[in-house]
Amino acid sequence: MPSPPLDGLRVLDLTTTIAGPHCTRLLADLGARVVKIESPEGDLMRSRPPLRGGVSSYFGHLNAGKLSMVLDLKQPAAIEVVKRLVRTADVLVENFRPGAMQRLGLEYPVLAALNPRLIYCAISGYGQTGPSAGLPAYAPTIHASSGYDLAHLYYQDGRTKPDNNGIFIADVLSGTYAFGALLAALHQRTATGRGQLVDVSMLESMLTMTLSEIQRAQFTLPPPGRPMFGPVETKDGYIMLAVASERTWEGTARAAARQDWLTDPRFAAYPDRRRNWHLLIGELEQWSRMLTTAECHAAFDRCGVPVSPYRTVEEAMADPQLAHRQAFAEVVDAAGTFKVLNPPFRFSDAPAAVRPFASALGEHGVEVLAEAGYSAEEIEALRKDRVLG
Repeated sequence: MPSPPLDGLRVLDLTTTIAGPHCTRLLADLGARVVKIESPEGDLMRSRPPLRGGVSSYFGHLNAGKLSMVLDLKQPAAIEVVKRLVRTADVLVENFRPGAMQRLGLEYPVLAALNPRLIYCAISGYGQTGPSAGLPAYAPTIHASSGYDLAHLYYQDGRTKPDNNGIFIADVLSGTYAFGALLAALHQRTATGRGQLVDVSMLESMLTMTLSEIQRAQFTLPPPGRPMFGPVETKDGYIMLAVASERTWEGTARAAARQDWLTDPRFAAYPDRRRNWHLLIGELEQWSRMLTTAECHAAFDRCGVPVSPYRTVEEAMADPQLAHRQAFAEVVDAAGTFKVLNPPFRFSDAPAAVRPFASALGEHGVEVLAEAGYSAEEIEALRKDRVLG
């Protein structure tokens, strides 16, 4: 069986919560040996539900396949341990607030002097430099500061207050950008032999979600019409319809047996259709309300129109397409098993899948140090001094 793409890559993971752990789990999924260095209290996500016997599957989802080591970075001896591990590492990822690593004596110039091949990735709210660099940041504040929340609000008819958003888009997005940037830096290292600092901003990552809005903000234009994507009412619920091209528009008219719409001056041309979208939906729902969601879905499918019923996460997880793709894997932790997502990409000649374990806090500290050349006496001294948890 071929080796995973990142087999042999050595990663030090000094990340917490979501963005950084998401990045480093992708590295682990592709075969990297990821050592997660945690504080004595452990990553905050270890306390987040769902908890089974005090063990978080949320943490396990983000950190599956990583080795866990506890170091008290408030102690100088722990800083020396990190520096020793850095000498043989390929990648270090951290998502502390800018300045924190400098206060620890672990900033990029210091570590690059120890290992010039090191790729050092720093994920932060606003980037490592600039007037906002030192501000604290979590995904919801980034959603607001990026303009995303108000841009999203514009598309909600009759709404004046921004939504509460419990889905941390900025975290996952910036972690994914960090993953891609690290691979690019590693590729460049094969040519130059040198590592570098990769500086990932959550704010700039989030702005990539507002592509058309960024363009409209630069020019004096009338507000856009409502988008041609939205819920259509059926007899027993709603269905999402996406009319994104002339071909799908023609299919929509055929599905509803309203081919007169194709020559109706209110709807025939794209600008008119967009301007009068509310009228079109009103007429479409006269038809769709007579059918179940399943019947509407089948009619649109027959005519090649992108459409989907609204599903819960549980319903989506049961999709036969995801089973066919082997999208989920079972992971084992101290409380039992649970499902996590595999990476959403596949290779034709290499495995890409989550490693099926989630480590207990500090489970691999002795193993990591022994591999780094520490003697049993040195390890015991570190444990006695509570440097190693």
